[in-house]
Amino acid sequence: MLIIMNRVAKRLDVVGALIFLFAVPGLTCAQSAPPGSVQAPKVASPGTQAKRDSFPADDFAGLTYSEAQKTEIDQIQRTTKAHMDAVVNDQMLTADQKDAMLLGYKRLEYGQVYKVLTPEQQKQVRQKIHARQAADQAAKRKQPNRSDTIIVPST
Repeated sequence: MLIIMNRVAKRLDVVGALIFLFAVPGLTCAQSAPPGSVQAPKVASPGTQAKRDSFPADDFAGLTYSEAQKTEIDQIQRTTKAHMDAVVNDQMLTADQKDAMLLGYKRLEYGQVYKVLTPEQQKQVRQKIHARQAADQAAKRKQPNRSDTIIVPST
């Protein structure tokens, strides 16, 4: 009986995560973000495989945590790892579904860890995110744009 309940609970977790993944981006886009709010790093475009490390760990690097924060962050990471392991081992999901769910769990973990931080630590993380985004945009500007190339037919 316990095995059946465990399977049902696992499937409900999967369904809940999928609903969350598809519902939350639409809701957050509909809200207007106040200045200085945290923007999550961009997710890979549809049709490309999502990277599991889409959330750079260095956004939280260099922060000094209190013992209470360390304990809470450790619990968040253990819970996330357990959910991610369950997704990886689920034979009923396709590779794309697994990637989407793993990315969703990473997003949840990132957001939960962010909430544990003090306002000053959150400010530091926002500054790192903005600096990384600015560097990414600068790197994109340096890359040649293929649409600017003009092809002249030979005569």
